[in-house]
Amino acid sequence: MDLFHGEFIERIKRTEDVMSFRFATDKKIDFLPGQFARVVFDHDDLSNQQLNKYLSFSSSPDKNYIEFTKRLGSSPFCEKLKSLKKADEAFFKAPLGNCFFKEEYKKIAFLIGGIGITPVVSILEYIAERNLDTDAVLFYSNRNESNAAFKKELDNFSFLRSGIKTFYTFTECRSLDEKCLFGRINKEFITGKLKDIEKRIFYMFGPPKMVETMKDVCLGLGCSQGQIKAENFIGY
Repeated sequence: MDLFHGEFIERIKRTEDVMSFRFATDKKIDFLPGQFARVVFDHDDLSNQQLNKYLSFSSSPDKNYIEFTKRLGSSPFCEKLKSLKKADEAFFKAPLGNCFFKEEYKKIAFLIGGIGITPVVSILEYIAERNLDTDAVLFYSNRNESNAAFKKELDNFSFLRSGIKTFYTFTECRSLDEKCLFGRINKEFITGKLKDIEKRIFYMFGPPKMVETMKDVCLGLGCSQGQIKAENFIGY
């Protein structure tokens, strides 16, 4: 596992408090869609957990840049991200993580909440741009529509590839979009949209509590442990 050097290119606002950050690297990082990296701002002290954090790639491995997406707060790491200027340097320890997409998976589904969408974007972008015949269904839960990061991009993936479908769920309001569901991701939501559950690989990314809840939902649907691919976001 290598430590790559990179320079900041640009930031992209996804929601009121979610921002994407793009970097150019001196060498290509050969990661798989769904993996993550350790973003290192304190190169002299790699043990500095305040300025060196783990973030998922939110871009396809085929891009000529790497992108990370973060819900911004007031931590030292977030303040560093907010202060980045073009050509500022960072280092990346990558690739990390065993929860990634394989092209041999022909039917997949995602049970995702909030910022857990970041590695999903990497996977779906990869599928769309490579024109793969993967059948992918995303259930994406947020408080309301304004909190749904990457909605424009997700809708575009569905436009480009008929095999990619997204169902948005909101817990605080009802959307006028017929593809949007009101409430939480649960057994009834999933069985209402998927008739081939036993044939799919299920991905779940996000805070440990959310991931454990989605695991329980999958098991309640009759999924085997081998169908479940999960990655906890700790300290993000």
